[in-house]
Amino acid sequence: MKNEQKIYNFCGNRKLVASIAVIFVLLAVIGTLIMKVDVAIEFKGGTIITYNYVGDINTKDVEKVISDTLNLNAKVGAGENLSTGENNITVEFTSKEGLSAERQNQLSNALNEKFADNKLEILDSNDVNPTTGKEFFLKCLVAVLFAALLIIVYVALRFKKIGGWPAGVCSVIALFHDMLVVYVAFIFCGFEINSNFMAVILTILGYSINNTIVIYDRIRENKSLMPKASLREITNAGCTQSLTRSVRTTVTTLGTMLIVSIVVFASGYTSLLSFSIPLIFGLISGAYSSLFVSTTVWVAWLEKAETKKKANKSSKK
Repeated sequence: MKNEQKIYNFCGNRKLVASIAVIFVLLAVIGTLIMKVDVAIEFKGGTIITYNYVGDINTKDVEKVISDTLNLNAKVGAGENLSTGENNITVEFTSKEGLSAERQNQLSNALNEKFADNKLEILDSNDVNPTTGKEFFLKCLVAVLFAALLIIVYVALRFKKIGGWPAGVCSVIALFHDMLVVYVAFIFCGFEINSNFMAVILTILGYSINNTIVIYDRIRENKSLMPKASLREITNAGCTQSLTRSVRTTVTTLGTMLIVSIVVFASGYTSLLSFSIPLIFGLISGAYSSLFVSTTVWVAWLEKAETKKKANKSSKK
């Protein structure tokens, strides 16, 4: 005789789930108010100047020359041109008006004087219009909101036998929980809010909702297989049955992203870390929210509705 699978109580920790959500909300608020939220230049506007150079240059020394020459703070990054193999320095100035040609020449002269042995040459200079970045951000925001609406409708129609639209709303609540975790990861890891932020958000949305739908499928099947079981028992059984799949999928993807993070860090292409590391946090959150957040909130919603329904019937007698 086969041993019955142990059923874990996923829906019995409402206070813990709520506490974790509150902690992330507080971290987001504290991080936004106290820590500096670094917003990319494409959202703020400014000028980006790229120089070729030979030898070695300390970016802190470049920042000091810029500060002394132009009395401006600039973000300086060093890298390598993948097509030519030349060393590059990228200087970003945040301003609405951009950096005039005269001031760019002034800066170039100061840098060439300070780093004469490095033979700096301007490779490229571009003014960045913040309107383009804002339009991109708004389009992504609209896409997220539209996707959330479609998810609610889709889940409501597909799973109408187990609660319909409340299931859809709870799955979206889990998605916003994941987005909050990604935002906190960006702030506390010191990454700038850029196009990578939106890429991580959109990636996590697809990953997390897929996990949630698989769990809802299990719950719907269990409702037919366990007609005498309560809603909480059916949900806990569905989550337990989906646990192994969720863990395996998450661990596999996490392993891949960890390898990517290690490789890009060792190679010096650290700009990719602002995608891979927050994605790791988002993947963990996606697995957690699918198993705990969406199901816990959903069961609490339906149990409250059932209690209210019974109370109304009692009052009418």
